[in-house]
Amino acid sequence: MKLKSASPEYLERAATLSREDVERLFSRMRGKLARRFENEKIDSLDAVALQLQLEDEELNEWRQRWEELSQREARRTK
Repeated sequence: MKLKSASPEYLERAATLSREDVERLFSRMRGKLARRFENEKIDSLDAVALQLQLEDEELNEWRQRWEELSQREARRTK
């Protein structure tokens, strides 16, 4: 996974999150992003914004796959 900079939209969203939401995002953080934060190469706001962005991208990919599977299932049941 190549990490990029968080978009301004996600930085704004990250800045408005509650402490509990931020903690939940940190708890799900893995891999390169977690190491960059732990090694102080990025600050907490950037880390949270990147995690939000990553999760949204993964959710969109999952929704596309789910739609394809649903369509395939619908064709089989006809």
